[in-house]
Amino acid sequence: MILFPSLYVLAAYINMFSASQSSKAQFLDKARQAREERRELKERERAAIQVQALIRRFLCRCRLQREIRREVDDFFGANESGSSKRSALSIFRIARKLLFVFNRKEDKERFEKVCRCILNSMDVENEPKVWYVSLALSKDLTLLWIKQIKDILWFCCEFLKQLKPDILQDSRLVNLHLTMLVTFTDTSTWKILRGKGETLRPAMNHICANIMGHLNQKGFYSVLQILLTNGLARSRPSLSKGSLTAIFSLALRPVVAAQFSDNLLRSFLIHIMSVPAIMTHLATLTPERLAVIESHELFRKFILFLSREAQCRDVCVCLEGSHTLCLLGNLVYLGSLNDKVLEEETAHFVGVLIHMLSYCQKYVSQKKSNLTHWHPVLGWFSQTVDYGLNESMPLLTKQLQHLWGVHMIRILFSDVLSKKLLENQELAQLPTQPVSPQNSLPMKNLFKRAFQKSASVRNILKPVGGKRVDSAEVQKVCSICVLYQTMLTTLTQIRLQILTGLTYLDDLLPKLWAFICELGPQGGLKLFLECLNNDTEESKRLLAMLMLFCDCSRHLITILDDIEVYEEQISFKLEELVTISSFLNSFVFKMIWDGIVENARGETLELFHSVHGWLMVLYERDCRRRFASEDHWLRKDLKPSVLFQELDKDKKRAQLLLQYIPHVIPHKNRVLLFRNMVTKEKEKLGLVETSSASPHVTHITIRRSRMLEDGYEQLRQLSQNAMKGVIRVKFVNDLGVDEAGIDQDGVFKEFLEEIIKKVFDPALNLFKTTSGDERLYPSPTSYIHENYLQLFEFVGKMLGKAVYEGIVVDVPFASFFLSQLLGHHHSVFYSSVDELPSLDSEFYKNLTSIKRYDGDISDLGLTLSYDEDVMGQLVCHELVPGGKTIPVTNENKISYIHLMAHFRMHTQIKSQTAALISGFRSIIKPEWIRMFSAPELQRLISGDNAEIDLEDLKKHTVYYGGFHGSHRVIIWLWDILANDFSPEERAMFLKFVTSCSRPPLLGFAYLKPPFSIRCVEVSDDQDTGDTLGSVLRGFFTIRKKEPGGRLPTSSTCFNLLKLPNYSKKSILREKLRYAISMNTGFELS
Repeated sequence: MILFPSLYVLAAYINMFSASQSSKAQFLDKARQAREERRELKERERAAIQVQALIRRFLCRCRLQREIRREVDDFFGANESGSSKRSALSIFRIARKLLFVFNRKEDKERFEKVCRCILNSMDVENEPKVWYVSLALSKDLTLLWIKQIKDILWFCCEFLKQLKPDILQDSRLVNLHLTMLVTFTDTSTWKILRGKGETLRPAMNHICANIMGHLNQKGFYSVLQILLTNGLARSRPSLSKGSLTAIFSLALRPVVAAQFSDNLLRSFLIHIMSVPAIMTHLATLTPERLAVIESHELFRKFILFLSREAQCRDVCVCLEGSHTLCLLGNLVYLGSLNDKVLEEETAHFVGVLIHMLSYCQKYVSQKKSNLTHWHPVLGWFSQTVDYGLNESMPLLTKQLQHLWGVHMIRILFSDVLSKKLLENQELAQLPTQPVSPQNSLPMKNLFKRAFQKSASVRNILKPVGGKRVDSAEVQKVCSICVLYQTMLTTLTQIRLQILTGLTYLDDLLPKLWAFICELGPQGGLKLFLECLNNDTEESKRLLAMLMLFCDCSRHLITILDDIEVYEEQISFKLEELVTISSFLNSFVFKMIWDGIVENARGETLELFHSVHGWLMVLYERDCRRRFASEDHWLRKDLKPSVLFQELDKDKKRAQLLLQYIPHVIPHKNRVLLFRNMVTKEKEKLGLVETSSASPHVTHITIRRSRMLEDGYEQLRQLSQNAMKGVIRVKFVNDLGVDEAGIDQDGVFKEFLEEIIKKVFDPALNLFKTTSGDERLYPSPTSYIHENYLQLFEFVGKMLGKAVYEGIVVDVPFASFFLSQLLGHHHSVFYSSVDELPSLDSEFYKNLTSIKRYDGDISDLGLTLSYDEDVMGQLVCHELVPGGKTIPVTNENKISYIHLMAHFRMHTQIKSQTAALISGFRSIIKPEWIRMFSAPELQRLISGDNAEIDLEDLKKHTVYYGGFHGSHRVIIWLWDILANDFSPEERAMFLKFVTSCSRPPLLGFAYLKPPFSIRCVEVSDDQDTGDTLGSVLRGFFTIRKKEPGGRLPTSSTCFNLLKLPNYSKKSILREKLRYAISMNTGFELS
């Protein structure tokens, strides 16, 4: 209880303390607010003063600028109205004032007036006080004057960057600013230095060097590059001769002054030499500048500077792709003008170009993507492309063309071209035989001519070896080949131009081949096969030489026609082609068989395709018209049995061999392989009779009077597998009665033969015959038939079915059409002109005469069009859009020839051919027939063109009706065929019985149904087949009556000869000869 009062007192004290604390906080807060307000007020006052000062300063500056500009305007106004000359000091002062307030947009015209005034002062005679440059001699003003002229000249540079030389007004200003730069960066025009002033020249030169150094530091070369690009990177230059001379003189001054230091050579190369085609423009507009370049030996200095790999890479990286190519073009052009330097610095020149092209090549792409840009020379390019340079690309291409021009090729390949290839003048004068479009030149004569020449024409055709590959000569030639090979893979859009240029000299390629033959200890094949296994730089260079030789030779042979290859023998003699093809064949075989191609990438794969491409061009040319023996292409060290075993095991090398060079396998073995492929597919599809299952059979009924229509309607709807399967045919005669006979493939064979005979009959106008040898190809006017494309597809299926079943049909196709059936026309090496003789030899001769026409071809009045009589109406076909208005000239006549050949053989029948190929490939897989050449495919379709092997036929003949091998009539028959009939009559006999004049490719063992002979007693309409009595009578040669009046007949569907039991050999010979000549046969027994 005593504590309570104390608590009350304590509480009172606490309340008093809290109240005093609260009032103190309020007081402090008010004081802080007051301070803030005073500070804000001061800030506002200070800001107001600062704003007022800024405004006053701005207004003062504007007023001052107006006064200065007014003063400058008054100065130049007075100068224009009066004739008095202004002193250099007054110009200096007024210029100084203008520079003080200078604004590029506002003072542009005033600056121009200052420049003109300065230049005018420099032109005054004998008045030192007027010359603007005289101020440089003033002790007080020298430094100020130097600073002023530096500023003025840099402002000139700034203006030059923005001016467009193609605009008239701008071109005048370009001249003004360039004149200022030319005048004050060199003392040669300064009048103050004449006479006694000559002693001042070293000091003045020093001032000029100082000025030029200042401009260089600011980016003087970049300014000149922009100006040159604006004026020259176009189809027609907009810079005048004077402007270009001034710019190039300005560009050269620092380089010469610095005694061609690396730093300034680098700047000159990057900024000046990379301007598109600048050297060409100099040669056109101001050739004396090129003389200056030559006098300073700049080309040699450029090449030596760039020959250091690090410096070359640095320049390329700075320029990137497009401008690197421009630099390369200018260097090539300079090289074409400096033979002496080029000869002395060949190694460095070639090395520099390889480095630059290799840099560009890293970014050359094979296809379009989000990361690539289109370049007119490089193709798809994975670096930024300056599209502003596109207009100058034709000029750049012309510069690059010097590289594959005759002049530079002679210099670069001097070591190769200096070789002497012995020529025999007497043989050269021998008369040549007329050209035949097909393989009509007798092999005997061809080889006789070839071997007559081989002994004396050229003595270094075969690999002889003896030349060290590490010798300087070989290394030099290899480097040059690497250069051209790099060009081919980098400059993708002008690749054909390069190849054409390299093949222009007739003796380059044969001499390069001779050079290749001399390499290594043994020469030729062994050396290059060793290179494939050595991943050294030397091996790569040797392989590049081989690759270049193959690419160029392939291009040459592709563009030469048969007359040039076989008769004129341009570049290569025929025996050389034999030697080269043997080398290529072995090389490609080894690459595949040794497993190199399986894992090949990059350069090795490119080499393979190059060598293989050249090989196949030669092989296809030989298939069309022989220059080598038939067994030339075979590999005797390759056993077919080994190859077939590896194919069964799916070995990669065997598959690649079959894909790329099937011709090394004997033809008979390839046909066997083809038949095996067909058999395997039949087994896989269940189309072969087995003990456990029978194949599905498709039955069709055909009216003889409407065989084609019924066959088309019933078979075109069948599935692909059904078409490949068993098809049974029942014929209905004109009376609607089913014909006698059970189809065990025989009736279907007759149906197939009859269908093929009808559709390929030229009278139907689905197919047409060539002029001369009358071979078949789709008719260009076949479109008159309704559903003609479906008809062609049906024909393709029927032809494919015949090949699939091994039924030979006597349908001779034109060679060019067989090439299309094989897909050769899609090859980049395919030439329509080469195939044209197989269509129309006369038309081919007329076209090639245009190629050889020496005069002005435009005098003939030809256009890029083809006029054709189509069913009585003259139709004009344009070979290119607007072709009938484009005249044929000496420049485009080669294109005209190729366009015309392509139109006649492809464009006119494109849809028909495509439809037939589609039908054919639905039965026969494309990869099955790719192992055959065009003549071999014809043999696959129509049988062997070799003479009939009677012993083989006799061995595989089946006898019926009492006949047997020892029967006298049969003995007479074989004797007549062997000794009395000519080869032509034997072929007629075979056609009489089997409907085809050619034997099966693999012999008569593969003839289905087998060849058979039956003894008959009665006429065909009474013949009901063999009976016991007829067989016995035939066997014992008992005749019911003398059959002397009856003729032999045949049932081609069964390959059956129905032979009466003649009493005399002479009667048999007479009747048989008459029957086959009248072609009585084709009856169904």
